[in-house]
Amino acid sequence: MRAASERSLRFLVEKWLAPSPSEPVHVTEFSRTRVGGRRYVRVETSQEEGGRGLFFFRHDDGCWCVFPPTADTPNLFAHPRAA
Repeated sequence: MRAASERSLRFLVEKWLAPSPSEPVHVTEFSRTRVGGRRYVRVETSQEEGGRGLFFFRHDDGCWCVFPPTADTPNLFAHPRAA
């Protein structure tokens, strides 16, 4: 089981984007998903070699992840049956 601090948005932003005083991060978008109405945040950093950005999704257990909850992920391999 992960510690509560490892489920925080701050922990994940620091882990994935490694902000620093000279390269801070900015929240550029926050809203809710169309399917399920779950919260998401887009965080970006600007660097000389180019910016980086990630979406973080809030799951039902309160943790933030870089992937959407399973219920909100469309099944790309599901194909309607031909009649």
